[in-house]
Amino acid sequence: MKLWKPFCIAFSIYSKIPVPQFAWKEEDMRYHLCFFPWIGIVIGLLEALWFRLVEWLGVGSLCQTLVAIALPLLVTGGFHLDGFMDTMDAFHSYQEKEKKLEILKDPHIGAFSVLMLLLYELIYGAAFAEFHSIRQIWVIGVGFALSRSLSGIAVVRFPAAKKEGMLAYFADSAQKRNVFVTLVLQAVLYAGFMIWIDGKIGVITVVVAFLSFFYYYWKSKKEFGGINGDTAGYFVSLCENVMAVAVAVCGLIFM
Repeated sequence: MKLWKPFCIAFSIYSKIPVPQFAWKEEDMRYHLCFFPWIGIVIGLLEALWFRLVEWLGVGSLCQTLVAIALPLLVTGGFHLDGFMDTMDAFHSYQEKEKKLEILKDPHIGAFSVLMLLLYELIYGAAFAEFHSIRQIWVIGVGFALSRSLSGIAVVRFPAAKKEGMLAYFADSAQKRNVFVTLVLQAVLYAGFMIWIDGKIGVITVVVAFLSFFYYYWKSKKEFGGINGDTAGYFVSLCENVMAVAVAVCGLIFM
């Protein structure tokens, strides 16, 4: 029962999946990040189910691709892409750090966020259009959990851009050591499973995911002095996109 509440909190914050509602207490927040990757598992299972349904019904390739890239949005409600868009506005403002942090907090969207979102979805859709094997689907499906494991690790280990804000609150309320160990073990498990599914595609996709993780640390530190809730969403989106591209390119080369 002690873990049931953190599980519900994770799914309530990071997804649109209905869960029981209750008053959140600080002790209930301590381990919720441990369940953050599980939302990625749900997305991965839905992607695999959709791929099988496409094969059975003979759905056209355009419909197959559009639904595939819509599934993460339907599950998360666009939670991470919202952070991606805010971060793109800040990155492309070319202002000082404090001004960029203000842009991250601004609820309005700018031209660059819209343009970069369009570019993001075009690349993402192009990658998914090249998935022709169930092994590719399973690799990217597990990748949804890997990206969230890495994002959670960043929350409890990377420096925060500011001491206040949702991400800082989540990091402060977490049992950092236990959460860190749990997320690292999950990341190793998911990475290993991706490699087990397909050696070549899995290894390259995992390497690309970790490269995006280190790039995220460097870029956030350089631009903002650390991470926040918006950059966390940016990382999940970035990591999933580059993994999808890696799976698509590897499929063209090795399959």
